[in-house]
Amino acid sequence: MLAVLTAPSVPVGKIKSFGAFGPKYEVGQPLRQLDDGDWMVEVMLVETGEKIEYRLTHLNNDPKAA
Repeated sequence: MLAVLTAPSVPVGKIKSFGAFGPKYEVGQPLRQLDDGDWMVEVMLVETGEKIEYRLTHLNNDPKAA
């Protein structure tokens, strides 16, 4: 039997920052589930346009950017 993964709820399009004073990023789509149950999410750095992968658990703890 094949397991079906259900992508988590992710605030796609929201602008957040890495911690209280870190760079701003735009939240993208969930990419894949990790072995520990967490998810990797694509985020785009606002200043450079660079796309990177970031853990959903960290994203959920980051503040909305001002």
